[in-house]
Amino acid sequence: METLPYKVIKTEKQYYEYCNILEELVMLKKKNKQQRDTIELLTVLIEKWDDDHNTFGDADPIELLKYLMIENKLKAIALAGLFGVSKSLVSDILNYRRGLSKDIIRKLADRFKLSQEVFNKPYKLVSPLNAHLKDASVMNTRKKLSKAG
Repeated sequence: METLPYKVIKTEKQYYEYCNILEELVMLKKKNKQQRDTIELLTVLIEKWDDDHNTFGDADPIELLKYLMIENKLKAIALAGLFGVSKSLVSDILNYRRGLSKDIIRKLADRFKLSQEVFNKPYKLVSPLNAHLKDASVMNTRKKLSKAG
C-alpha cells in the first residue's frame, strides 16, 4: 500500500510545514495536475486545522483586523485600496469611529479567508460627542437634552 504524502494535521509544526509547501506551490506560474491536486488537498487540510483551532471566535472585529494587518504586513492605505474607500475611512474604522459595512465585511472575509461572522459582531464605537472622556464605559452614551418649552 502506498504511503500518503500528506495526512491530517496534528501538530502546529506540521501545520506550518504544510502552509509553507502550499505557499510555494501557489507561487508557481504554471502548475501541472499533480501540483493543482496537492494545492487542493493542502488547502482542505489547512482549513480543517484552522477551523478546529480558530481562536478568533471571541475577538473584537477591529482588534482582529489590526492583528491580521500586522500578520500580513498591511498598512491602512492597502486596506483602503482593497475596500475602494478613502484612507480616512479606514482610519475611522480602526479607531472605532465608524463601523464595518456589509461590503467591507465581505471583502475582509474574502481577503483573509475567514468567515464573515468573525467581522460581523457588535462592538462599541467611540461617539465623537464623548471622545474627550477617558472612561470607556461612557464612550457611547449621549446626554439627553430636555426641550425648552
